[in-house]
Amino acid sequence: MDLPLSVREALEPVAANISVHEAAGRDMGAPLRMVLLEDCRGPLQVVCKADDLFDLAVLNKTLGRDLQLMALKQQGRIRERLGLPSDIPPVPALTGLPTVTDAALDELESVTLMAIDSSTWLRIDAAGFQRLTEGSRRIPVGVASGSIQVNLNHPESDREQLHSAIRRFTSLRIQQRLDDTLELPPLPETAQRIIHLRVNPNATMGELVDLVESDPSLAAQVVSWASSSFYAAGGKVQSVYDAVSRVLGFELVMNLAMGLALGRALKQPSDQPEGYLGYWQQAIWQAQSAGVLASMVRHGERPAFGLAYLSGLLHNLGYLVLAQVFPPHFKLACRCWEVNPQIDTAVVEQHLLRVTREQIGAQLMSNWGMPDEVTVAIRYQKNPDYEGDFAVYPRLLWLARQLLIDRGIPLGAAQPVPEALFQELGLNREKLEEKFDQLVSNRDGIMAMAGMMVSS
Repeated sequence: MDLPLSVREALEPVAANISVHEAAGRDMGAPLRMVLLEDCRGPLQVVCKADDLFDLAVLNKTLGRDLQLMALKQQGRIRERLGLPSDIPPVPALTGLPTVTDAALDELESVTLMAIDSSTWLRIDAAGFQRLTEGSRRIPVGVASGSIQVNLNHPESDREQLHSAIRRFTSLRIQQRLDDTLELPPLPETAQRIIHLRVNPNATMGELVDLVESDPSLAAQVVSWASSSFYAAGGKVQSVYDAVSRVLGFELVMNLAMGLALGRALKQPSDQPEGYLGYWQQAIWQAQSAGVLASMVRHGERPAFGLAYLSGLLHNLGYLVLAQVFPPHFKLACRCWEVNPQIDTAVVEQHLLRVTREQIGAQLMSNWGMPDEVTVAIRYQKNPDYEGDFAVYPRLLWLARQLLIDRGIPLGAAQPVPEALFQELGLNREKLEEKFDQLVSNRDGIMAMAGMMVSS
């Protein structure tokens, strides 16, 4: 077996219980993963199923600790010490750290330890696994992700799910209207004025310039956008009018201003390392990619570029709402997202809060009177099979996310893209892949734009 020396030595005591398989099949046993955690009391490692949701809250409650994902630099130092090129396999003896094993693993006849390469896997039987994890504490920390039912198709129950979540996690008066209950601010005045301008078919560039200039910070932001290397404007941008007329255009300024105004209405999250910057990085990636896709959908079914772009820009607004409405539980969700990167955030949120950021974001869009296309896009962005009104918008967001993930942009769990989706949207896959390669090659420009949103 072509394994690092440290792994071969750790597996030596159970070598007789291990078999090598050329392809993973149904008889391979459950694939496992190792999760490295730490808190003020020291490190801990957890062995669980790779496909399960690892319930960090259960572990912390059981142990009376405040464990969270070990810092990536520290994990890197451990891998370097062990001579491992990638993730640490679920072999407790490798690190020698205190270990917790998911109790459900003891019921399996065999498990898959690790891949030697893309087609060769190591399987260990139940007796060998017991020896391998001897001395570790058994705690039921795994939840089958398939058992967590996320509401993808029934928006009529969203409001009740939101109220149910509030009843579970807050002491607010649940008889109030939803926006009062959630203590959400009203639609910002600047955003109201932008919406009125958007629906006015006779709106002029001068009116937009006047609106932007009435908000000094927004005006500075627009000029900064137009001056950025991302747009490579020829000559110096000296005014809002110059930015709108010569570089950005009427609709792009309107959408960026809207996104910024709505984002400002909610508190900045502080429980994730990326915080507000991470929020805007995702927003800009999704907005730009949704715009690319919208322009390439076949004629007759092509969505409005501006609404597609705005949907991408606002797609994650529910994340900010979670941070504002459920602060302690948002912190718990952050820690759970970190230890479950292979599972979609909606599954984690459904398990912990009984409601997802997509449901919350869509409800907020509806309360604020945003266009139906945007509300639908946000609500169904995790469901590529949605077939109701304005279905093209959520499909674009879902496809854009997957194409970006394929190119190394960390936007969540990867899912296979069916060829039929390209055909349904009339998209030329080869040309589309080329466009996304070009988009991702300008990563520095996207990051700079996100940084400008934070500093505004």
